[in-house]
Amino acid sequence: MKRFKFDVIRAVFILFFVNVINYSNSQNIVKFNLQEVIKIAQDQSPDAQIAKHQYRRSYWSYRTFKATYLPGLQLDATLPNINRSINEISAQDGTTVYTPQSLQSYSVALSVNQKIGITGGEVFLSSGIQRLDNNLSDTSITQYLTNMVNIGIRQPIFHYNPYKWDRLIEPMKFEEAQRLYIETNEQVSITAVDHFFSLLLAQIELGIASKNYANYDTLYKIALGRYNLGKIAENELLQLELNLLKAEASVENTELDYQNKLFVFKSFLRLKDEELVELIPPAETPHFIVPAQKAIVEAKNNTSAGLEFQRRMLEAESQLNRAKREGRFDAELFASFGLTQTSTDIEYAYKDPLDEERVTLGITVPILDWGRARGNIKMAESSLDLVSTAVEQEKIDFEQNVFLNVMQFNMQEKQLRIAAKSDTVAQKRFEVTQKRYMIGKVNDVLELNNAQIDNDNSKMNYYRSLMTYWKSYFEIRKLTLYDFRRDMPIMVDFDELMN
Repeated sequence: MKRFKFDVIRAVFILFFVNVINYSNSQNIVKFNLQEVIKIAQDQSPDAQIAKHQYRRSYWSYRTFKATYLPGLQLDATLPNINRSINEISAQDGTTVYTPQSLQSYSVALSVNQKIGITGGEVFLSSGIQRLDNNLSDTSITQYLTNMVNIGIRQPIFHYNPYKWDRLIEPMKFEEAQRLYIETNEQVSITAVDHFFSLLLAQIELGIASKNYANYDTLYKIALGRYNLGKIAENELLQLELNLLKAEASVENTELDYQNKLFVFKSFLRLKDEELVELIPPAETPHFIVPAQKAIVEAKNNTSAGLEFQRRMLEAESQLNRAKREGRFDAELFASFGLTQTSTDIEYAYKDPLDEERVTLGITVPILDWGRARGNIKMAESSLDLVSTAVEQEKIDFEQNVFLNVMQFNMQEKQLRIAAKSDTVAQKRFEVTQKRYMIGKVNDVLELNNAQIDNDNSKMNYYRSLMTYWKSYFEIRKLTLYDFRRDMPIMVDFDELMN
């Protein structure tokens, strides 16, 4: 009864896999190698799309900053302003009376403004005309006021100048965003490598499990014949039957794990769900030695971290400068010169213009602030010291991280060679042991089990070593933004990102 139940389970299991194979053959299988997966990930993965949008936002933020230093042309117009009301009017004798008023006014002005980043001031040039219609009880009086040209300047003298610091910090932020995009692109490659090898390992493990099932099925049949002839003991037969059942369960578990990894893989690459995927293991691995000192230098020069250290120091210095400037003696100069005229006739409003000058110098002198300004300065100085200390420590940690990753990468060639050799030896050992068992020269089934386990583990360890190598390879690229294989910095066409 037990033998019949086992045969039924095995028959159903084999029938299931035959149907799966037939279904797979009826569909197109899309094959991917590692480089193709990385290319797809960089083109259409969610992480890559997010990185592109973040860069575009930084690009337009920088464009907005640059636009603040370009001349601004502005048109201001009131067309019209109608006012009909009763207002208080002061008479010549000093009395105030309520008088009905009815007037309409129109104005048009065109102005050009230009910021002066070095000084923090602003120059302007404007021209305009105004018209005023006074509607009296029996008549209407029209007047024109022209400002033919008016040029002037507004200049803070001792005030904090944000434009001076922005001209240093904002370009640095934009370059930092560019470097950060390249780093994110390399991180996408690392994630793609992770998903590729996760699915590849599941694919290989499923193949190993299916092969083991077929091998143990054959061995069990051979052992059953030997048992019936009295050549082996019952415990050896039971051990092989147990191995066959474990192999059957392993196939089911690895199939479930494979389907789960396949779903994650397709989701990351945004592939169609109905596509069947087969991964091709990397045939070659480029081996080269990365000089640690050169990697550290390239990391400082190329990565966003190198710029971030400088930017944070500048921002802290900017805040200290603000604290020193604000809350102290301050002054602002306003000066303008223009030509103006007024008339009841628009033609005469542009004749014989009168000059118009305005000069204002305003000062602010704090008399008593109870030490508030001094306290702000001390806090800003402490913040600068804190940032300086943190940056120095982060630089040390950054260089150490680059050094350790370089050392790990330089070890990968030897580790991969050992894993490949171990896989070859373990496979040969299993094949020899299996053949010897099948011809009866090896009677210990435990020896066969150990050879099979070592063979499976060695094969999986080899592909895990491949995974470690490629992740380490792209990690070095991300940390340095330098392609040591081609001996050149990693470049990206940023203009193409804006299309």
